[in-house]
Amino acid sequence: MTDLKCAVENCVYNKERLCSKGDIMVGGKHACCGDETCCESFLASRGSSNSYTNCTCHPAHDISIDCEAAKCVHNENYKCTAEHVDICGSGACVCGETLCATFEEA
Repeated sequence: MTDLKCAVENCVYNKERLCSKGDIMVGGKHACCGDETCCESFLASRGSSNSYTNCTCHPAHDISIDCEAAKCVHNENYKCTAEHVDICGSGACVCGETLCATFEEA
């Protein structure tokens, strides 16, 4: 499990800069830098009346991260092995506007 901090405030899963989804997928199969990655689990909040919570409902420090970024040094068999991960994308409306700031090219 990885310590995840999320700066994507308008994601329905973001609770106090932690993720309440339980696990996420980082995309970027051919990424060579963090800007070419994204949080594929991102789901834009539509305001309190249209937002929902998921099955875990509780934000967690430690989370399972599946990762398609094969060129990242932290990717081992499509699982993130970094001790700490930062997901960025303030103001994101779609997953392509988010990124894994922890990406390091292998």
